[in-house]
Amino acid sequence: MSGSVKDNVFGSSGTVAAAAGGLSWDTAVVTGSTVTVEAANGYFINTTSNACTITLPSSAEAGDQIILIDYARTWGTNAITIDSNGLNFQGDPDTYTVDYNTAGQSINLVYADSTNGWIPTSDITNALDHVAPPTQRALFAFGHNGSALISLSNIVDSSGGVGSDVSGVGTARRSGCGATYGLDKGIIFGGFTDANVGITNLVSNSGVVASDVSAVGTARQGAGAMEYGGDKAIIAYGYTSGDVSMSNLVNSSGVVASDVTGVGTARSSIGDTGYGADLGIFAYGGANSMSNLVTNTGVIGSDVTGVGSARSCGGAARYSTDRAIFCGGNTGGGGTAVTNLVSSVGVVASDTAAVHLKRTDMDAARYGSDKAILAYGYADAGIVTTKNLINNSGVVAADATGAGTARYGCIAVGFENE
Repeated sequence: MSGSVKDNVFGSSGTVAAAAGGLSWDTAVVTGSTVTVEAANGYFINTTSNACTITLPSSAEAGDQIILIDYARTWGTNAITIDSNGLNFQGDPDTYTVDYNTAGQSINLVYADSTNGWIPTSDITNALDHVAPPTQRALFAFGHNGSALISLSNIVDSSGGVGSDVSGVGTARRSGCGATYGLDKGIIFGGFTDANVGITNLVSNSGVVASDVSAVGTARQGAGAMEYGGDKAIIAYGYTSGDVSMSNLVNSSGVVASDVTGVGTARSSIGDTGYGADLGIFAYGGANSMSNLVTNTGVIGSDVTGVGSARSCGGAARYSTDRAIFCGGNTGGGGTAVTNLVSSVGVVASDTAAVHLKRTDMDAARYGSDKAILAYGYADAGIVTTKNLINNSGVVAADATGAGTARYGCIAVGFENE
């Protein structure tokens, strides 16, 4: 026998109970596209970046055991393939393809004999038992007041009340983007001063905007940003000397990664929001209505034919626990007040004639765990502080007078949770 196993079984909880002298675990997480494994070992298989072919030993004896675990819950995106290396697998010869493609699986393989070969005694899918704590408060920052660029901010409390102006930190600008990261903090990226900028400002879980950080990635305005994967963010699209489709991932510590060539139609002034448990969607932008879904590993999907009025410079945010809404924007002939709801599986609904003021260059954010707020912007009568609360059914309330300095091109982020 190539390895001894003592009382190493999956218990009723789906965990492995290891006894002294039993199964050993390879502490180096497997990230490559291939790996050869050995009996009496357990392996953490991370397929975040690629699928993985796992080659089993070429010889085995009854009782040999190998355990494989989906390290990052990404087998549903990038599957593993098991090569039984000349031995049978569940009674079938090595010519059969054995794939596991469910996120969160753990596979316990035990070798029986030459007839049945390797038998998966358990291939449990561990249900995700935690979700990101709900965002409680929001912040609107930066913008243009009609005379000058400003860097002040306004905090939205957990009841949707907008606070008075707070003197800002960082370069005054407009038309940047922002997202929640790290579960309870925010990041503001890019925008326009007298030129496109790529600076970032982190927002603490108490709503304090930090000083400028020289960003990694192309300076641009009109990009979109959203949270994904529970605790990370992604920045994508925007305008440099023309519309672009590049993206930048933001890790759970707020560090912006270098440019990645984008997927989908290049565009700017785009709508952006999370939906579902940990997914995201970019939609609209320019004279477009298409959308692009974002996986919980930060991968942007190809264009999906759009629904609703093509427009730019609107606001978008989560509401409820897993749905989202796109609000207003510029159709090319002025501001609009239409809204489009997004289902928990990322399907954008047709236009709904909203009750809110027609305007453009506003922004929106989640607050109070399951609601959203739309505020500020440019209307036919000029720059406004107008706000609209959105309840957890996606219904937009009537206009209410906001607080603070009227402006357009502001940036909204959610922060703080329980």
